[in-house]
Amino acid sequence: MDIITGGSLKKNKMENKTVGFIGGKYLPFHQGHIYTIMDASNQVDELYVIVSSSKNRDRELCERDGIKYIPADVRLSWIGESLNNLENVKIIHIEDDQWDKDYNWEKGAEMIKKAIGKPIDFVFSSEHSYDEIFKKYYPNSKHIVIDDKRKTVTTSATDLRINLYDNWDKLPNTVRSYFTKRVAIVGTESCGKSTLTKKLAKFYNTEFVQEVGRDYCDKYKNQLTVEMFDKIAMEHFLLQDKKAETSNKVLFVDSEAVITQYYLDMYFNGERSNLIDEIAKKQKYDLVIYLEPDVKWVPDGLRNKGEKEVRMKNNEILKQMYKDRGIDFVTISGNYKERFDSARSLVNKLFEKTKE
Repeated sequence: MDIITGGSLKKNKMENKTVGFIGGKYLPFHQGHIYTIMDASNQVDELYVIVSSSKNRDRELCERDGIKYIPADVRLSWIGESLNNLENVKIIHIEDDQWDKDYNWEKGAEMIKKAIGKPIDFVFSSEHSYDEIFKKYYPNSKHIVIDDKRKTVTTSATDLRINLYDNWDKLPNTVRSYFTKRVAIVGTESCGKSTLTKKLAKFYNTEFVQEVGRDYCDKYKNQLTVEMFDKIAMEHFLLQDKKAETSNKVLFVDSEAVITQYYLDMYFNGERSNLIDEIAKKQKYDLVIYLEPDVKWVPDGLRNKGEKEVRMKNNEILKQMYKDRGIDFVTISGNYKERFDSARSLVNKLFEKTKE
């Protein structure tokens, strides 16, 4: 006999454990999903979260609604991190590429039952429209609907795909980092990169990544070794992922791997790093803003390339480094106000495109 306590559907400890499952595409995973999973996990001894994926179907959905494609392994990592300390919750991935246009519920049910490998007592969802489907294909399971009116978390995955940034608060931090727009601020010495990065972060109420190479210069009084440049590039690259998790829709990055390679070349007479080149290939930015060196040179005890001719020559060298790597950038110039206004306009356009 079942013991019902506070709405629980768990069986007497002397009997077999109750088993339930809840499934979905999770495109994207959001707080509403977390709520339904929490609620379901409180009602059974074992809950299986079934992540259904199809590369073609999922890519088509994402492109249709204007968000970047979310591979299955990314979704699984989101769910895994969000549920990592819930002992009675298990995650199963099922690929159903063979039914891109017309989902085969009968075959799908067979795959789910086989993957779970034990009798399923309860099937959970958020919609009564599945009543007849689950009754037909899971005749020995009870369908339990959780929050079908979306009163607890007032959104759906479809709404989020269409208006992702207007529903930012409905996304777990691990999901936000995937969709955070990354803007790199680049340029040669003393062109205002750090100043602009900090000001933009304050204006957009978000995080920024400082120039790690500058931290090393301060720490070692500009006495760097060749080996340090690999560490600089790697630390800077990893710091971006960490800061993206707590960013407010956009993350500003002061310099990046190409800049690190540029400084390595400058200070060690043509020295190159294969690791830094690989990091440069892996980094991805939604916007790269290149600052022309037309503001006043500011000596700070570390910079030593302030002559006008040298600044212009180095500027062309750095630009060519980006061109050689196929990295697109937008150049801005002018005084500090003009730079800030131009950069702000470029950042705003990133989100206007998303809403189209």
